[in-house]
Amino acid sequence: MTTFKHTILYTDTNGFARFREENMPLPDGTPKALLSNLFPSSGFQVRHSPPGVSSDFHCTTTAQWLVVLSGEMEIGLRDGTSRIFKAGEHFFSNDLLPAGAAFDPAVHGHRSQVVGDAPLTTLFVRTGD
Repeated sequence: MTTFKHTILYTDTNGFARFREENMPLPDGTPKALLSNLFPSSGFQVRHSPPGVSSDFHCTTTAQWLVVLSGEMEIGLRDGTSRIFKAGEHFFSNDLLPAGAAFDPAVHGHRSQVVGDAPLTTLFVRTGD
């Protein structure tokens, strides 16, 4: 079976944000257009950020797919790991604050920043969970 490789930003058992790669099966469609299962969603948003914008460390509030439509963004983690996502690239953002935890700026979340001189436009598709 053909699969689709995607990146997931998640919270590990110690509360730290991490990246991992997963393969999503593409069991439906035709040989010309393989499809994944249909996943529920609760809506989408488009975000536009000018060059130079960055955020402090924060957690994702709702599990969502993030697709970079134009520009580039860097996602940085507490351990110093970072990844740059360019137009056409995506990740599943699911680094939620652990249940019952209060946000600890020394442990939780990720930061983001616009890379380069071009504005960043992203599409957020929230899961139906």
